[in-house]
Amino acid sequence: MARRKKASRRRRSRAVSLLNVAESYAYANVLTSGLMGTTPVGFVTGATDLGYKSVSDSSLSYASTGMVAVGGGSISLGDIVTAPDQAFGIVQSNFMNNYQSMAVQSIGIGIGFRLGKRLLRRPISNVNRNIFKPLGAGFKL
Repeated sequence: MARRKKASRRRRSRAVSLLNVAESYAYANVLTSGLMGTTPVGFVTGATDLGYKSVSDSSLSYASTGMVAVGGGSISLGDIVTAPDQAFGIVQSNFMNNYQSMAVQSIGIGIGFRLGKRLLRRPISNVNRNIFKPLGAGFKL
């Protein structure tokens, strides 16, 4: 009996899909804006300004001083490293305030990209085949 031919293995494309990169950045933007109050780039490169500042109030008949949290508008990676307890407290309160809008935005991004890819399938494949493939570039639409 003759040996059966083995099915040839399919090679996976090594090209990076620009649409998938854009979709991933959109999801990252939803998460960082909802939790950290900044963009993904701002989260990585933002200033480390989280801390406490002493404030005095002399308008009363007696002088009072207190500590006020500053820099909580946007959380950066440096803020998490320097003051993790305060940073995670702010992230937790941001999550409680923004989780519903983040869920709606995530669903909208998923539906939008899926619908867009389906509607633009032919033009996308045309650009990939006629422009990116002859260039030998490591990316595609």
